[in-house]
Amino acid sequence: MRPRRIRHAVIAVACALPLAACAAPADTCGQPGQWLVPGKTAAPLTSAAIIERVADRQAVLLGESHESAEDHRWQLHTLAQLHAKRPQLALALEMFPRRLQPLLDRWVAGEFSESAFLRQAEWDKVWGYDARDYLPLFHFARMHRLPMLAMNVERELIDAVARNGWDAVAEKQKEGLTRPAKPSAEYQKILRRIYEHHPEKVDGDKGFQRFAEAQATWDRGMAQTIAEHLKQNPGSLVVGIVGAGHVRHGHGIAHQLRDLGVARSGLLLTWRQDEPCSEIAAGVADALLVVAPPAANPPRLGITMESEKGGVRIARVLADSVADKSGIKAGDLVVEARGLPLRDLQALRYAVQQQTPGTWLPLKVKRGGEELEIVVRFPVDDSR
Repeated sequence: MRPRRIRHAVIAVACALPLAACAAPADTCGQPGQWLVPGKTAAPLTSAAIIERVADRQAVLLGESHESAEDHRWQLHTLAQLHAKRPQLALALEMFPRRLQPLLDRWVAGEFSESAFLRQAEWDKVWGYDARDYLPLFHFARMHRLPMLAMNVERELIDAVARNGWDAVAEKQKEGLTRPAKPSAEYQKILRRIYEHHPEKVDGDKGFQRFAEAQATWDRGMAQTIAEHLKQNPGSLVVGIVGAGHVRHGHGIAHQLRDLGVARSGLLLTWRQDEPCSEIAAGVADALLVVAPPAANPPRLGITMESEKGGVRIARVLADSVADKSGIKAGDLVVEARGLPLRDLQALRYAVQQQTPGTWLPLKVKRGGEELEIVVRFPVDDSR
C-alpha cells in the first residue's frame, strides 16, 4: 500500500484571521502578493518582514503544490531573499532520492547540461512534474555554488514499511535512517482521514498504523538529510523545497527535525486567492503568501511514458485526455514529433509544452507491426 501525498487532504476549519481579513468577497482571501500570518495579524505584512522573521532559523521549509508554476516562482524569489540574509545556505530537494547526491554535487560544480542532468536524475521516472518549473531553482544553486541536498527516500522503502511495518524492513533497505518519531496525535488524525479513503486499505487499525509509519519514514528521510547537513555545517541555513503536505502545521518533516535535535525550523506556504479564508487554520504555517489562481493549465497529453530505444513508449493513457481523444493507446511507441525523431522523454515533453491552445501536433507512432500518423489536437482555450 502506498501512502497518499497528504497535500491532497482538505480540512475545513474556522477562520483563523480577524474578520476584516475574511470580509467580502467571501470566496477570496487577501490580494496576490500579500503575506498573511494566520491567527496573529489583520494587516498584511511585507515580504521583508516575513523574511526577517524566519532568516535566523536552522531550516526554512517552502511547501509547494508540485503542479503550480506560481509556487515555484515564489520559492525562487524567497530563496534569493534568504540567501541575501544567510549566504551559507543549502537547498534540500524532495525531487531527488538520496542515492542521487553525487549527481547533484556534480551539477552544482557545473558538469552537466540541463538535459544531461535531468536524464541522469531519471526526472520523468522519479519525479515527473514539469522540469521547467524547477530548473530556475537548480540554476540558482549552481550559480552561487550552494549545496543541493537530495533528501527523498526510495519508493520501495515506503512501500515496504506500509506493507510490513518499520521493524520488519531489513536494515540494508532503510538507507541509514534512524527510527522515525511517532506522528503526533493531530497528524495521525489527518493521516486517518486520508487512509479511510485509500483504495487499498487493509487490516483495519494495524493497516493504518503501518500506513502512518510509512508516512513518518518518508518525513524522517527528508528531515534526517537536513539534520545531517546542519550537524556538519552548524552555521548553515537549509531551505527545503517540498510538498506542502509534508510540512503543514509543523507536522511531518518539522516534527522529525525536532526529534533529531533541530528545534528552530520555519514554514512558509502559498495560499490561492480564490480559496476561502475559512480554511486557514492558526498554526498552519509561519506565514502564507496570497497568489493568484493559475490563468490556464499548460498543455498536457494525459499519458505516462517510458524511455525506450528508438522512441518513447506510452505506458498509460488517461481516460478522456487529449491523447485518448486523439487515438493514442497504451503500448504505442512514439518515434517522431513534428517530423523530428524522439531521442528521449524530454524531447516529447518539450514538443507538447511548445503547443498553444487550438494547435495540432503530428506524431509518428509504431503499434504492433504498423506505423501510424496521429495528429494530436489541443483544445481551444474557452476561458478567455
